[in-house]
Amino acid sequence: MDLGSLKYAPGSVKKGKKRLGRGDASGQGGTAGRGHKGYGSRSGSKTRAWMEGGTMPIYRRLPKRGFTNIWREENQIVNLDTINRFENKDITLEFLHEKGLIKSIEKPVKILGNGKIDHAVNVTANAFSKSAKEQIEAAGGKATVI
Repeated sequence: MDLGSLKYAPGSVKKGKKRLGRGDASGQGGTAGRGHKGYGSRSGSKTRAWMEGGTMPIYRRLPKRGFTNIWREENQIVNLDTINRFENKDITLEFLHEKGLIKSIEKPVKILGNGKIDHAVNVTANAFSKSAKEQIEAAGGKATVI
């Protein structure tokens, strides 16, 4: 075996970019693969990702179901067992955001009653579940709604 007998593995060598419009002998001369006349042959023509060439588009073939409520307010949820991990007396939205338990202070936060709470804490949030409020007050804390 010598260097002259080495062969490239199939797919290892990328073919160069097609050189369009460089004469008839190139195979891509004349119309440069765009065909004759029509929208696709003109400069500035674009084919959108959803274009299906005259077939009824998939977004029209598929059935539409349900409804999206554009006024839906989504609460960020924090459970009591998560709050119980912290020895802090006052739990505010800023504290929860700082610890990474909520993504945004702007969106409403609801405290849910999953888990137990051992010590008295003053929790400030946008909403509380009934069980969460009862558990916080039973532990000697205070649940304040913003």
